[in-house]
Amino acid sequence: MKIAIIGGGAAGVMAAAAAYETDPSAEILILERNDLLGKKVLISGGGRCNLTTGLRDIRTVLSRYPRGDKFLTKAMHKFPPEAVYAWFESHGVPLKIEKDMRVFPMSNNGEDVMNVFKNLFKTAGVRVMLKKQVTEVRKTKDGFAISLKNQDSPLLVDKIILTTGGQAYRQTGSTGDGYTFAQSLGHAITALAPSLSALFTQEKWVADLAGVSVENAALHCHPERNEVKSKDLYNQKGPSASSGRQAVQGPFIFTHKGISGPAVFALSSLVAFEQLTPTNPLTISIDFFPDRKLAEVLEGIWFHVTKYPKKSLGKVIGAMVLKSIAPRLCLAAGLNPDSIAADCSKKNAERLAQTMKGLVLHAVARAAGDEFVTAGGVDLKEVDPSTMQSKICPGLYLAGEILDIDGFTGGFNLQSAWATGRLAGESAVSI
Repeated sequence: MKIAIIGGGAAGVMAAAAAYETDPSAEILILERNDLLGKKVLISGGGRCNLTTGLRDIRTVLSRYPRGDKFLTKAMHKFPPEAVYAWFESHGVPLKIEKDMRVFPMSNNGEDVMNVFKNLFKTAGVRVMLKKQVTEVRKTKDGFAISLKNQDSPLLVDKIILTTGGQAYRQTGSTGDGYTFAQSLGHAITALAPSLSALFTQEKWVADLAGVSVENAALHCHPERNEVKSKDLYNQKGPSASSGRQAVQGPFIFTHKGISGPAVFALSSLVAFEQLTPTNPLTISIDFFPDRKLAEVLEGIWFHVTKYPKKSLGKVIGAMVLKSIAPRLCLAAGLNPDSIAADCSKKNAERLAQTMKGLVLHAVARAAGDEFVTAGGVDLKEVDPSTMQSKICPGLYLAGEILDIDGFTGGFNLQSAWATGRLAGESAVSI
């Protein structure tokens, strides 16, 4: 049996490894347009490679996927995060779980992850064909014909595993060619959009706080415009109880042009298909006390104001939030941060509490080029979740980001790539 894997990213290399482990006699080819495997894997996690999550409960893990969670259930149960963790450690890569539940190599070097596959393929006899650009894929009577750039005769194979990725990080080779191949074989592609991106805001004052990070906040979308599912990023106490709006909760950071960080990435994935423009901004409110009720925040403000009446209001509030953020919260509430705390009336304290529970920003654009994954892809109704085989084109398997699956930041996208890739590889040599 001859199997071609188109795309040497995370899903592709895991599919090759799984196919070999399941049937060492199979002839396995990896066609990769870059000059090395796993280019996107190597830059993930800032080069450290956040290869999976430390979370173990499958239901909790699946809740981190705004699209594709139900489809992923079988693949995730077969190759869950703990199995991924064990697989890499058994192949000579010691791992660690950091406090935010992200998993990295002990070495903090993403190359160690890809070296597992490079070494495995040398001994396993998996044929890696680099700098091979596929131009066309055709179904034949006996299998598939794959046309390659600058090569006259097509490559004939029995089965194909399509793992070309999405179209995020185009410099790594994820240019969306796989969508064309899938369509040519009868598949439908859903709407596509960037996910996990930073957001630019209408408010220019964010530049004054550039680099300031907040460890835990709840970010809400304006309910009239967006219906988003509640997602608590780090399994904390849950979304803010300050209103009936839905939220994502976790850390974020101010940038020169807006906001970024895990909570923002999660929110951007939930609103991936929203059009954000200066004339049609997305209203976001930030709750700096997601685990405290409005009355509790107000009580805290009044306590500090009455205890330090001669200090400036900004400094007093700086005892409750980061000192750099306190003046901006005062200004947003219509109060002078340089005024003395004694002048703060109860009405003003209420306004300040409301602002601390809902600082309003307006997102007008996504940070170009910062998207880590693509939302959308091959329609999941056309793929068998038990095998990753196409329901439309027998012998075709699909895995990874080319599918309409995307997760939050924190190792979830690589986890889904490993899981679907492994299932596709096992199935391709077994069915």
